[in-house]
Amino acid sequence: MALTQQFARVTPHYLEHCRATALASPDAAPGWAPPPTDTLDTDWALWGLLRFCRGPGADAAAAYVLERVTGGAPAEDMDFLDHPDVHDGFGGPPRLLSVAAVSDISRALDETDLDALLARLPTAPPAAAVACGFPGFSGDLRAYLAGHFTAIRAFFREAARRGMCVVVWVD
Repeated sequence: MALTQQFARVTPHYLEHCRATALASPDAAPGWAPPPTDTLDTDWALWGLLRFCRGPGADAAAAYVLERVTGGAPAEDMDFLDHPDVHDGFGGPPRLLSVAAVSDISRALDETDLDALLARLPTAPPAAAVACGFPGFSGDLRAYLAGHFTAIRAFFREAARRGMCVVVWVD
């Protein structure tokens, strides 16, 4: 099974409900079940874009926002979501991006010039794939990256509009 980057938009109240449920459950199950409309799987796309932004001719601002998007906030106590009902146990437990962080990230994603970023990719598809850490990628890499970036931008924009947190994990 391939690992992919996962996101869920949730309210602070929902997180507290999951924390209380985990504390009350004999197997610490948090009752995690955000609606599918508030979840997003970005496959490996954001990791490839992040790798590219860290490479030669790096885009530090884009790299910074992508690191925040994919990494969450390690200081937040989210251990109650470290449960097989939430993720498969790869890496650390899910991490939280607070309402304030989501708002900041949403603005930063909106300010990221995706077209300019993708224009810097090598024109030869194999070279572009290697620059993103996807040697052997088949298909339209720019469309793949753009589609997932556009989705995460819209996802964070909606979370910010609704005053929600975002939980980040790899599954």
